[in-house]
Amino acid sequence: MSFKFTYRGYTFEQLLKLSMDEFIRLLPSRQRRSLLRGLTPQQRKLLEKCRKAKRLLSQGKKMTIRTHCRDMIILPEMVGLTIHVYNGKEFVPVHIIPEMIGHYLGEFAMTTKIVKHGEPGLRATRSSMYVPLK
Repeated sequence: MSFKFTYRGYTFEQLLKLSMDEFIRLLPSRQRRSLLRGLTPQQRKLLEKCRKAKRLLSQGKKMTIRTHCRDMIILPEMVGLTIHVYNGKEFVPVHIIPEMIGHYLGEFAMTTKIVKHGEPGLRATRSSMYVPLK
């Protein structure tokens, strides 16, 4: 059984053919409201970089895109690119696939680490090395 990606009943090829206004109508309310208000200057700059990277990719060249713009909604034209998103400390590479359409870039670059507690003495201070005997 082969899986064919669809977003709200539209295939990926159909999404690429839609105009921006038609695509916005398919989004959930928060994303729709955000895009209807217009793109911020940072989002416009990122979108231009994405379009330039797509052109270079079709010519066989690579271009890295780095951004702080975590609130950018992933559009169908961004699919196939790898965008490095800032998480507060470093740029995390996010490879965009069709299933990410409609989500925010920041959702895929976590800002917090998973807490891994070690045993006392391992990466611990002198005071926390004491373990009472049971």
